[in-house]
Amino acid sequence: MTNRFSAAATPPRPDRRRHTDTRHGIARTDDYAWLRADNWREVFKDPAVLDPAIRAHLEAENAYQEALTADTEELRKTLFAEMKGRIKEDDSSVPMKDGPFAYGTAFVTGGEQPRFFRVPREGGAEEMLLDGDREGDGKAYFHLGGVDHSPGHGRLLWAYDDNGSEFYKLKVRDLATGGDLAETVTDTGGSGSWAADESGFFYVRLDANHRPSKVFFHRLGDDPADDRLVYEETDPGFFMSAGGTRDDRWIFISIHDHETSEYRILPADRPDAEPVLVEPRSRGVLYDLEEGGDVFFVLTNEGGARDFKIMETPVSAPGRANWREVVPHEPGRLILAVTAFRDWLVRLERRDGLPRIVVRERATGEEHAIAFDEEAYSLGLVGAWEYDTDVIRFSYSSMTTPSQLFDYDMRTRRRTLLKTQEVPSGHDPDRYVTRRLMAVAPDGETVPVSILHRADLALDGSAPCLLYGYGAYGIAIPAAFNTNCLSLVDRGFVYAIAHIRGGKDKGWDWYEDGRKEKKTNTFDDFVAAARHLVAEGYTSHDRLVAQGGSAGGLLMGAVANRAPDAFGGIIAEVPFVDVLTTMLDDTLPLTPPEWPEWGNPIASADDYRTIAAYSPYDNVDALPYPPVLAVAGLTDPRVTYWEPAKWVAKLRDHTSSGNPVLFRINMDAGHGGASGRFSRLEEIAYNYAFALKVVGQRQ
Repeated sequence: MTNRFSAAATPPRPDRRRHTDTRHGIARTDDYAWLRADNWREVFKDPAVLDPAIRAHLEAENAYQEALTADTEELRKTLFAEMKGRIKEDDSSVPMKDGPFAYGTAFVTGGEQPRFFRVPREGGAEEMLLDGDREGDGKAYFHLGGVDHSPGHGRLLWAYDDNGSEFYKLKVRDLATGGDLAETVTDTGGSGSWAADESGFFYVRLDANHRPSKVFFHRLGDDPADDRLVYEETDPGFFMSAGGTRDDRWIFISIHDHETSEYRILPADRPDAEPVLVEPRSRGVLYDLEEGGDVFFVLTNEGGARDFKIMETPVSAPGRANWREVVPHEPGRLILAVTAFRDWLVRLERRDGLPRIVVRERATGEEHAIAFDEEAYSLGLVGAWEYDTDVIRFSYSSMTTPSQLFDYDMRTRRRTLLKTQEVPSGHDPDRYVTRRLMAVAPDGETVPVSILHRADLALDGSAPCLLYGYGAYGIAIPAAFNTNCLSLVDRGFVYAIAHIRGGKDKGWDWYEDGRKEKKTNTFDDFVAAARHLVAEGYTSHDRLVAQGGSAGGLLMGAVANRAPDAFGGIIAEVPFVDVLTTMLDDTLPLTPPEWPEWGNPIASADDYRTIAAYSPYDNVDALPYPPVLAVAGLTDPRVTYWEPAKWVAKLRDHTSSGNPVLFRINMDAGHGGASGRFSRLEEIAYNYAFALKVVGQRQ
């Protein structure tokens, strides 16, 4: 493989400080453990307190990657301009109706952050409620969290994070005056839910380890220090959230990990009430609650319903003993979500890897489906505020078809196209081809691969390819329209998505077969997808660039160790590459809740050995690694900055290829990267320029 990154710059070499950790009688050494700041909790809130030695190393990494990619500066500017040119700068949503108003979001030309507005339902002047650009002005990082109007439409509850650590502040705006109330609630999860009488709101507070451990009620005008504790979750292995229902009757407290869930509820008009347990948590039993008037609907895997079923239960006695089946379990039909209205029950499900929406009339049980005919597409329900309605909203797109937004009348079965995504620079779907391939994994499973390329592309193995993968937490990557990837496709790339195990693309079993002791199936599937693309003449291995982020970054690290010959380059964004160390550190924000997904190496020697066998950092060896780009954020609470920092240093120590390993860290951001819509494009342009450089294209 040709090294196209020759430069005079010398890569940083952090000190090697031997650290040994022994668990289950197994000793493991780590020369770069010191890159984990002892005061990481403080760094999340104030990056200025980072250890100067660590900061100096991270800044040296940034200087090195800038030197090696300096020749892509003009290309990055071109890519950025192209991607920005495909975005309608003054775009706005189709307002969603709720009571006397319809609420929406909009951007202004040049604006980075959304604006929130409303219009009278029966017509009238637009009213600006919150200007994200104004609120974030002058801040290096600014991200809006939840924005929720009160039931009486007089106030706005809004959240923001101004350092990327995901500790959100909550404020309340008086919509009559346009000013915010005096109090600010800090250290929240990023949203809140109003009491029915607007006297205050419920919210989740994060503890010092960034865990959502307590639900509080804040009464307007009170000191937040005096907020009432509604519920405390003492098990650090569970996530927690609190939210209201569309009929404004209930506050749901959802408590769950990756395989078990529990709900507690209280009336929204009685904020001083104690929450009532719906059904106690039982390991392996998942259930989600949905309002339904005098009943609750329950989406659950109870009783062996691996692909889920829908039950109903009386509000007065919602426990499991009273659950009655409404939509039975059907193997191979994965029910993803359910939304109830006064007369209708709507579910989003997936069959054969493709989504569809099914509408059920509650009174008669009659059902009909909304589906599309393309070979690969994305379909999603858009959240609604009203309960008493016959109209739902959904979005549709494919890899060639820009996103379309529809209102659908469930009674007349008439769909109304509200909006088609505009591509200002122009888009002709006929210039492109999207297909769905099936790669065969080593154990015989067929792995769906969605691809997009120019219709005139010669499929003779010479085309470069970007192959994207994730494969964790049951998350399915949709075959949706993506204006950014067109900058690669228009340059002759094949853009591919591998729908690997660990997601739910082919049902719940597809998820189960890619987690814990079966995690390596995820990596085998991705390598199989890469080899299939080469075998079918779509690309060659030296022109195939792999990309993944977060848990998909773990995937990147694992396949780099297992099959470095299969890839011409690897882009790992916020990569979860030090899995064993992180799962052994129960002080980190996500570790205890993640044990059901990955295993608990503290308690189990078997889990320790399983994770140690694939953890990318622990398996770096003297291998011919392709060029690698790692991207991270300093204040990331999900994948901490030291994971990629350590991985990059170890890769450089061991690689036998001479190919560069680059580390780009945003010193002002967290897990999601830059917060503005255009500043995020600059990061994507950088990654794409790296991919183009890897395959020898300079423009």
